[in-house]
Amino acid sequence: MTHLALNRDGRGRSWTHTAREVPILVISAAVLAFLLKTLVAQAFYIPSGSMLPQLQINDRVVVSKLSYRLHDPRRGDIVVFDCPAVSCVNQKRADAGGVRRLLRKVAEGVGVVQPSTEEFIKRVIALPGETVEGRDGAIYIDGRRLTEPYLPPGTITSDFAALKIPTEHLWVMGDNRGNSSDSRVFGPIPRSTVVGRTVLRVWPIPNASFL
Repeated sequence: MTHLALNRDGRGRSWTHTAREVPILVISAAVLAFLLKTLVAQAFYIPSGSMLPQLQINDRVVVSKLSYRLHDPRRGDIVVFDCPAVSCVNQKRADAGGVRRLLRKVAEGVGVVQPSTEEFIKRVIALPGETVEGRDGAIYIDGRRLTEPYLPPGTITSDFAALKIPTEHLWVMGDNRGNSSDSRVFGPIPRSTVVGRTVLRVWPIPNASFL
C-alpha cells in the first residue's frame, strides 16, 4: 500500500509540474513567433486587385525583413510598405503609444488576429536619382522605355510628368495599372517606410511560388 501511495503522489507532482510549464511554453512560443515576424519575415494577405494578375485578392505572401539589410531595393522587386495616405497616417498618430495598438501588434505578430491593412504592396519601378515618366502608355526611366515582362500584353500606363526620384525614395506602382493607387497618386515613398521584399506566395497552395 505504501508503494502505491508513493506512485499516486508522484503522478500528482508530475501533473502539477506539467501544468506549471504549459503557460511558460505557450508564452515562450508566442514571444519567439512575434520576434521572428518582427525581425525576420511576416505573412501578409492581398486585400485588393492592384497587383493583378500576378497576385490575386486574398493571396497570402511572405515578406522578408532581412533582404534590404543585405542589399538595396532593386527595380522589379515587389515590396510591402507603410500606407502613405493621409488617412492612414492620421490613424497611426491617433493610435501611437496606446496599449490597444501594442496589444494588436503582438496579436498580429503571433497570428492571433488578421494583420491590418495599413500596408501597401507594389512593385519598385524607379530608384533614387532616376527620372521616371509615363508617356505614350509606357514607363520611361531616364528617357529610355522600360521593359516590363511582368505586365500582361497590351497593358497601358497612364501618362504622368517626368519626376526625379529623391535620395532614399522609391517610385512604386501596381501591376494592374488601370486600378492601382500608387506613386502616381501619392508620389515617391521613403525607403524608411518599406517593411520588406515579397519573396514567396504561400496561399492558395496550388499557386505557391517564389516571387
